[in-house]
Amino acid sequence: MESVIPMQGARGGLEQQNLGWTMSINIYVINLDRSTDRWNALSDQARSLQFDLVRIAGVDGREVAADQRVACDERAFQRNNGRTMLPGEYGCYRSHLKVLSAFLETGEAACIIVEDDVILSADLVARAEAALAAIPGADVIKLLNHRTVGFRPVATSAAGDEIGRATHGPQGSAACYAVTRMGALKLLKQIAVMRFPWDIELERGWASRARIYTTRRNVADVKEGGSNIGTRSVYRETKFPWWRRLPTYAIRIAETVRRINYALKK
Repeated sequence: MESVIPMQGARGGLEQQNLGWTMSINIYVINLDRSTDRWNALSDQARSLQFDLVRIAGVDGREVAADQRVACDERAFQRNNGRTMLPGEYGCYRSHLKVLSAFLETGEAACIIVEDDVILSADLVARAEAALAAIPGADVIKLLNHRTVGFRPVATSAAGDEIGRATHGPQGSAACYAVTRMGALKLLKQIAVMRFPWDIELERGWASRARIYTTRRNVADVKEGGSNIGTRSVYRETKFPWWRRLPTYAIRIAETVRRINYALKK
């Protein structure tokens, strides 16, 4: 952990009697060293909202040569996604694993992880705490998605948020989510090797054996065009010809079936 901005009044006090602890959630921010403007902007937001921020220096994928990437199955990635991996995708994946490890070192019960292009909401911490309290066994609750098609609610939090799973995906974005200690342990153990982009892998609870949920409504927002990974045109340039993507289509069909089964699981 490189930087901490302590704020008064941001901590939560939502009692979880059945787990025997009281949540006190910090917000962990992934921020590249070269993105000082993003850190300054987010810090200003946090000060105005009286939130605690913990800065974790992100891994800059541009500075890692392809042959120097660690815990990365490039062949599986290409087969699963039908294209080559972007440097920013590698950096994003390693950054989220890094922040999960940093969180575990603190002994905290839960935290919120955000990317630095997120727009914080005044009720972010309260709604995240309420969501975790509504599903005590949850490992991860996504608080921001691009879509929640085929949403299946399983609980409603004290803050009024419906929490559940979507039968259609990927939902897009891993820019803001709450995670517990058990959730972080499961993710670090089961999906330490990169085979999908992080936002897709995070939703694959059937692979990580984690209990992943999402709020129907977004609890935070994200700036338009804020991604450091790549534009749509860059993604298109990495795609293989259609005939090389045939195995990918088969994988996506299987993933769709797994996602539906997972979403319908009680």
